[in-house]
Amino acid sequence: MNFNNAVVLITGANRGLGKALAQAAVAAGARKVYAAARNPATVDIAGVTPIRLDVTNAADIAAAVRAIPDLTILINNAGISTGSGVTTADALSAARNELEVNFFAPLALSHAFAPVLGRNGGGAIINILSALSWASLPSTGTYSASKAAAWALTNGLRGELAAQNTHVLGAHMGYMDTDMTAGIEAPKSAPADIAHAIVTALEANQDEVLTDDTSRQVKAGFAAPRSLYLGAPRAA
Repeated sequence: MNFNNAVVLITGANRGLGKALAQAAVAAGARKVYAAARNPATVDIAGVTPIRLDVTNAADIAAAVRAIPDLTILINNAGISTGSGVTTADALSAARNELEVNFFAPLALSHAFAPVLGRNGGGAIINILSALSWASLPSTGTYSASKAAAWALTNGLRGELAAQNTHVLGAHMGYMDTDMTAGIEAPKSAPADIAHAIVTALEANQDEVLTDDTSRQVKAGFAAPRSLYLGAPRAA
């Protein structure tokens, strides 16, 4: 599977990684790239077709399915982060909001478009995940939970859609230089570099891509004597 001559839908494509993915898809030779946003007027990318899509709205999803019957690559990129820990006062509402966008929306979109992809030869679904799928920080507890759920969803889709030849790719990364991380002081990757890594991984037939040093280090930490996701040891 590759982007050359593909028909691509990217959610949350008006800024950040979504915009970079749309630009990368165009550069890779996609026949048509649909850049989805709640307000399509905010999409300003050469060579793409803006499309209205609130990923939490069932009617918008159904309309997108009708509008793109020739889809071959779905990229579930739209996401939110509230900066909430699991014990903060707003944890329940934060978790519900993040799960709605970061887990239920990719589930709904994948469910809706899977038959379309199947009819078009299988195609691919790319889910934008995070190194925080595997670890949690004090300010990312609910976000990490939503991304862990999205990681499990990605693995489930891969198994269930193999019979129709749909390639499912999970993409993990650390902090990127986007609006979402504007208030965070930490090393950040350029969205264009992450997008390039994702395009390259799909064309290399990978099932999972660790797009930066942070994601590679966190994944490698699974094999440590005390896995990174367990946090610091308790005092004796």
